[in-house]
Amino acid sequence: MADKAGKRAMILAAGLGTRLRPLTLTTPKPLVPVAGRPMIDYLIDLLKADGIDHVVVNVHHLADQMEAHLAPLMPWVTISDERERLLDSGGGVVKAAHLLGAAPVLLINADSFWLEPADAGESNIARLWSAFDPDTMDMLMLLAEPGQSTGHEKAGGDFVVRSDGRLSRYREGLADPLIYCGAMILHPRLLQDAPREPFSLNRFFDAAIAAGRLHGIRLNGHWLTVGTPEAIGAAEAAIADFSVTR
Repeated sequence: MADKAGKRAMILAAGLGTRLRPLTLTTPKPLVPVAGRPMIDYLIDLLKADGIDHVVVNVHHLADQMEAHLAPLMPWVTISDERERLLDSGGGVVKAAHLLGAAPVLLINADSFWLEPADAGESNIARLWSAFDPDTMDMLMLLAEPGQSTGHEKAGGDFVVRSDGRLSRYREGLADPLIYCGAMILHPRLLQDAPREPFSLNRFFDAAIAAGRLHGIRLNGHWLTVGTPEAIGAAEAAIADFSVTR
């Protein structure tokens, strides 16, 4: 079980949002509004509700706008500045490692979020912290079934749960595909020998799979991701429907 004292999170918010153009030509992707709110604000609410003690947000594209939006949340939020060089998801985490500390950390993508039932009890983030076992896991992912997601464009899913409870990559034809919700607990030991250059977190995913140390839990609620302008309407419809039916 992860130590809940001094819980830290990092929102990965430095991407260019190329598929969301033309919206992202003038607005950073995390600030694109969905149902009247910037996407990142949904995540901020989730992190506040879980009692996260400190949040790191990396910035690159239209970084001044990001900093201005987050300024009222400082010093609870700290900026990891990637203006000079975009480092991709993995490289961005490595650059921010000195801000994240030595304990397991929650990583969360800025372009997706989820809705939780009012009677959910323990939140999904709290469930991640509770389920993380540093002795057997390098990463613990939050995963959704295709039927509880909106905006996921990849056929099938991203991962499957093996018979021993560990995760492996989804391949066509496998049963019970699960979608990575862009949120996970990561043990910082993975960062110790990682390259200080741009690279994707997929490198860590594959290493953890090979070591049998990638695990996941299933989402309670509905997950949304917004990758294109057309996806905004679908996300807003899902939010409206969830609000009515929950």
